[in-house]
Amino acid sequence: MSTARLSIDRERCIGAGMCAMTAPEVFDQDPDDGLVLLLDAEPPAAHRTAARMAAGLCPSAAITFGAPGSGDA
Repeated sequence: MSTARLSIDRERCIGAGMCAMTAPEVFDQDPDDGLVLLLDAEPPAAHRTAARMAAGLCPSAAITFGAPGSGDA
């Protein structure tokens, strides 16, 4: 299975924290401004489902998930 690549848009992030609660191995929140921090742009298979769920739960759509080199991430 190929690796998936995540990207974040901190300008869109509203600091809801759904990502950090859903996939804490992949996302965190900045202690200064509460915005998303990406810990692993290419999460291993064990964390991919949670990362994909976190992207879907993000209320501001600040997280995208795509294949490496696809231009979607």
